Amino acid sequence: MKRKQRDTEVFSLSFLDVICCGFGAVILLLVLSEFGQPLVIEKSRNDLELQLKKLQEELFVIRGDSDRLERELRGRVDVLQKERLNLARAAGEISSLRGQYDTSRQDAAVSNIVENELLSAFQDLQAENQRLVQMSQARRKLNTQAVGGIPVDSDYVIFLIDTSGSMQGGHWETAMEVMREILDIYPRLKGLQIVDDNGRELFAGTRGRWLTDSNNLRADIVQRMRNWRAFSDSNPADGIELAIKNYWSADKRISIYVLGDEFTGETIQGALDAVDRINRPDDTGRRRVRIHAVGFPEAPGMTPFTNIRFSALMRAMCDRNDGTFVGLTNVKTCGMTMVIGGVTTCVGGN
Repeated sequence: MKRKQRDTEVFSLSFLDVICCGFGAVILLLVLSEFGQPLVIEKSRNDLELQLKKLQEELFVIRGDSDRLERELRGRVDVLQKERLNLARAAGEISSLRGQYDTSRQDAAVSNIVENELLSAFQDLQAENQRLVQMSQARRKLNTQAVGGIPVDSDYVIFLIDTSGSMQGGHWETAMEVMREILDIYPRLKGLQIVDDNGRELFAGTRGRWLTDSNNLRADIVQRMRNWRAFSDSNPADGIELAIKNYWSADKRISIYVLGDEFTGETIQGALDAVDRINRPDDTGRRRVRIHAVGFPEAPGMTPFTNIRFSALMRAMCDRNDGTFVGLTNVKTCGMTMVIGGVTTCVGGN
């Protein structure tokens, strides 16, 4: 007979006992752990409170330090701003001083320039004053060597004669008489020359050479003039320029005597300027040659105003060139009169 099997029990008493012991141990551990937990928590809270208090104290200290540092920072910012203002003010003062310095240097430079210019001007004035004094002394010396207002300090004389129809037709004899009277002022000359108002010589072939003065030469001049028929354009400026160009020399004292009755050139000023360019003064103010002139009265049929223009031209030219202008006039009791130095002299009449 089969033996009846026993039912297997999953949970035996021993197993349950073990399980209960395990759960008990766990419960005990839990109980024990929960019992010590408040103490740990209390201690931790106290530690945290102490730490928090310490942190709060440190925070208060830090806040105090922060306030102090902020105050110091503000103070230093104020000081920095003041220093910046002072620096800007100092920079402005330096710029102002630099401007004043530059201005003073410029003023000093300008002062030096002005001082040098004034000194130069003073020296120029001294030199000019000395030159004028020398000229005045020379003029006084020359004026003592004058006859009838005409200086006779020259050693060489050139007669420049207008050979136009009006002169030869109405004044030729008087012109020769005037020449003789002028030559009488010079007892003896070192050189003599006769040219027309275009610069052509009475003695052909003598251009650039002086004629040796003598009584025979003077007589020969008058004789040749009686037959002299040279073309004339009644412009003495051309002949004066050629005469100075051909005969002037630094070692000679020369006078030119212009005899004429009209001027037909373009302008009086142009003629004066042309002569000024060639008869320029030296350092003492003395011209290369003296220029004198004798003006004859207006002749019948003469172009209007040419006689007046000749007088105006030669009066100005003689004044510029250290000479004397003599005007001849018609007088009923005298054929011609010569006014020299304010004295009226009868010439070529009865």
